[in-house]
Amino acid sequence: MPSRIAALRGIQTTASKQARCHTQTLSSASHLSLKQQISSYRTSTLHSSRWRHPHSYQPCSQHRNASTVAYPATRAKNTILGTTLLLLAAGTLIYTTDTRASIHKYLVPRIMRLLFPDAEDAHHAGISTMAALYAAGLHPRERSSSSPDLRTTVFGTQLANPIAISAGLDKDGLAIDPLFALGPSIVEIGGITPRPQEGNPKPRVWRVQSQEGMLNRYGLNSAGAAAVALTLRRRVRTFADKLGWAGPAGEQAVLNGNADVPPGSLLPGRLLAVQIAKNKDTPESDQAAVAADYVSCVQHLGPYADILVVNVSSPNTPGLRSLQAAEPLTHLLSAVVSAAQNVSRKSKPKVMVKVSPDEASEDDISGIVAAVHASGVSGVIVANTTKTRPVHAPSLLTAQETHVLTETGGFSGPALLERTVELVGRYRRALDEGAEGKSKVIFASGGICSGADVLRVLEAGAAVGMAYTALTYQGAGWVTESKRQLQEALNQKS
Repeated sequence: MPSRIAALRGIQTTASKQARCHTQTLSSASHLSLKQQISSYRTSTLHSSRWRHPHSYQPCSQHRNASTVAYPATRAKNTILGTTLLLLAAGTLIYTTDTRASIHKYLVPRIMRLLFPDAEDAHHAGISTMAALYAAGLHPRERSSSSPDLRTTVFGTQLANPIAISAGLDKDGLAIDPLFALGPSIVEIGGITPRPQEGNPKPRVWRVQSQEGMLNRYGLNSAGAAAVALTLRRRVRTFADKLGWAGPAGEQAVLNGNADVPPGSLLPGRLLAVQIAKNKDTPESDQAAVAADYVSCVQHLGPYADILVVNVSSPNTPGLRSLQAAEPLTHLLSAVVSAAQNVSRKSKPKVMVKVSPDEASEDDISGIVAAVHASGVSGVIVANTTKTRPVHAPSLLTAQETHVLTETGGFSGPALLERTVELVGRYRRALDEGAEGKSKVIFASGGICSGADVLRVLEAGAAVGMAYTALTYQGAGWVTESKRQLQEALNQKS
């Protein structure tokens, strides 16, 4: 009993001391500001609550220990998540920028047709998008290498493959490098006229989707030779700058071949062809004026071209095809060859002429061949788009496509292949008969849609197979796929 009384007295004494201490604290704080008093009270209350409820308080050391345990686990999870996302992004980038990716054939062309029902809008969007992606390093590119079996030599340059992209896709030279990245050995830009011209009124391009064909009457819309030459010159200057060759001297060094690459393509084993034409308002009956148009183009564009292509076969420029007659063609081609020889660089651009598939009688072909030999032109591109309408099964055409085929313009697509193969054979024989030891090169263009098609025109006598319409339907992977198909076809024949 005495011990219990003593214990109670001890508790009372302790409580009394705490009360006096608390009273003194409040008294000493009376002269403090209200904010300081509140702060002091909160601190006092916090300590008091800790004293009254010891089990509800966790020392800081325990918090630190828990944090130390949790932080590495969280950091590991974040690292795994970040790495996974990074690898996923890298894999997606590698896949989508590889021309072998199936999206380029089965998805992108369909999206373009949905987004741009008008074929010309899709055309412009495609070129501008390719240029933008290339500038950002996000462009489709060929990552596989060509088989040695596909190598061929054209104008003294060994090419990795016999596949080219035709003019009309990149009219003003805005996407040369993105197109080369797809894998062709030759890219042809144009057609380019000496002065800017708008071309024909819109609409002027239509799809014939059931036939994977196109009909166009662009009418050689062009930014003009001076503007395109400036674009090409900037490209050469940029290339020279990367080599440390600054200014006009650096540009001239590249054009003279000091960089060990063709001065047009700026890529080993590749060639850049530049197609030229006359302005619509230049009368075809005035031979001097016509020649002056083409010579002006040569003077502006010749320094930046490996091959100059003389277009006398567009079906959409009134009177242009009349220039294919022997006498005016000889006069024109002679003027172009002479101007090409005067281009201020060591190696001169080769000159080819692009002919029509419609003017194809024996007299037509013999007249063109005579002009080629007389003028010193290096080769012929067989052929341009056609004014004729290939026969299709009516049940395969939609009502809209049936109407489109009644429009004026040049048709292109797989239906032209048989005609192209036939014409290549006829031109090969005619050119060889009058060659006198100087063989002329033939590029085949028209209806080529696969590697098997390329092989057919090669066997008919062409050195290169060219395509444009096939790319609009089969996408950025067409060149890579065609090379694979060509290799398979060669293997089957061996």
